[in-house]
Amino acid sequence: MRAPALRLGLVGLVLGLVLSGLALLGCAPKAVALGGSDMTAPARQLLLVVAEDWNYSEASLQRFERTSPDADWTPVGGPVPVSLGRNGLGWGRGLHGLALGAGPVKREGDGRAPAGVFALGLGFAREPADVGESRVPLLRVDKSLVCVDDDASPLYNQFVQTSGGPVTWTSAEDMDRADGQYKLGMFVRHNADPAVPGGGSCIFLHIWRSPGASTSGCTAMDEANLLALLRWLDAAKSPVLAQLPRTDYQRLRTALRLPE
Repeated sequence: MRAPALRLGLVGLVLGLVLSGLALLGCAPKAVALGGSDMTAPARQLLLVVAEDWNYSEASLQRFERTSPDADWTPVGGPVPVSLGRNGLGWGRGLHGLALGAGPVKREGDGRAPAGVFALGLGFAREPADVGESRVPLLRVDKSLVCVDDDASPLYNQFVQTSGGPVTWTSAEDMDRADGQYKLGMFVRHNADPAVPGGGSCIFLHIWRSPGASTSGCTAMDEANLLALLRWLDAAKSPVLAQLPRTDYQRLRTALRLPE
């Protein structure tokens, strides 16, 4: 997701974003063979987001968990409304590879949230203590924390803690936003390992601007629902996000080992 250019006189100290050792499959727009059992086998927690169509900017999120790869997914709580990119969804780069069929492919600045299956990275919070006992690593959001969205930078699609020295980017997301949308959140591992220039960056789960308000490419929700999600997530259970339009969810559900 691209924000207005942020001119910084400080150099970045890259903060690790490694919660999953699963690498991305493929780096060019193409359909890939499905390997759902291998792709999602480690996951014991799932966030399932289903939109009515590719161009919908509103959807529903349901949490699930299971005890083993062969166990059925069990819903946790009820579905909650979420907002997507202003232009809907586009195939992202994730655990599924790239495109799993027809539909737009996500690009930097296209206003689409990524579709597919993605590992989750670091959580973040302005006041980590407010989250309580967390089972995912949390970054503290302050004025020095940015996420680089300059696709010519070697730090593209990475969190950076600024310090003194030269700058290697021309544009970055200021994480300490005045509107509070990044007061709480989670990094979605779209277009990582490695980040492909122009493939899209800085995709988060975060607080929405207002109910139903679209985003630049993230998945946003009510603050209370996001807080409940952060308190539930457990890095040891290899949580994943599956985000799809309804027809593709129905088409791919069995192959991707997703719940009904």
